[in-house]
Amino acid sequence: MSETFSRSKFCKSLNFREDPMTSQDVVTLEILDHVATVSINRPERRNALSIVAANELHDIWEKIDADRSVRAVVLTSAQCGTFCAGMDLKEAAEVKREQGRDILDLIHDPFHQRMRRVKVPIIAAMTGHFAAGGFMLMLNSDIRVGLEGTTGGVTEVKRGRGSPWAVPILWQLPLPFAMEILLTGESHPVERYRDLGFVNYVEPTAQDVMNRAYGLARTIAENAPLSVSAAKESTLKAMSLGCEPGLREAEGIFEMVYASEDAQEGPRAFAEKRAPVWQGR
Repeated sequence: MSETFSRSKFCKSLNFREDPMTSQDVVTLEILDHVATVSINRPERRNALSIVAANELHDIWEKIDADRSVRAVVLTSAQCGTFCAGMDLKEAAEVKREQGRDILDLIHDPFHQRMRRVKVPIIAAMTGHFAAGGFMLMLNSDIRVGLEGTTGGVTEVKRGRGSPWAVPILWQLPLPFAMEILLTGESHPVERYRDLGFVNYVEPTAQDVMNRAYGLARTIAENAPLSVSAAKESTLKAMSLGCEPGLREAEGIFEMVYASEDAQEGPRAFAEKRAPVWQGR
């Protein structure tokens, strides 16, 4: 990619609650030019999802859906060699010991299903390994960029935990490989996921991962926002409904797109040989 991403370019920065152990923001949200950056900031715990981090992510998806200026999201984390190690198992053990409760009881959306309903596309920029909940965050994203030499897997069976969130894998990977992932708990090279079409790009450096992710986000942000959101919604619903019901559902979803001002602006801009000015209505 010709343009290098720089975090210093970003504005409209919204920081969230601090991690009581480290006095740092565990999740940040930054918005510039219709692209939101969501970053997990727990490098000392390999970006594992603490209670605070998981709940902040839930709140951030709500904020993004309420902000009409956002047209694409890049989900990433502090660079430490791991994109996300999953649930913070140390915190889980502490909660059980001190409160007698399972950590999932303290998380608003323990399987992160709110993320799957975000209206705009989410691009996972994985600058390290991804396991368990980290795999889940990647799975819940729409486009995935990984780093050469890293690995990922659904490791819950090795920890006595569960992965109900992993069901969508069945529509995205061959069944034998999906079963191997879920039943063995072993991790696999990101290159294998790419070869199976599960990861879009694998880049040689962390900087290249970010550049690729932001290139994709900018391209999406330049497109008609109603058309993009409808394309995402109809595709995900068709995955659940099947082909014929999915087609009927898509027709209904796209009615508002064809009736919008942007549907007239696109052909008009093409005829006038200029860039379209999208209104999102």
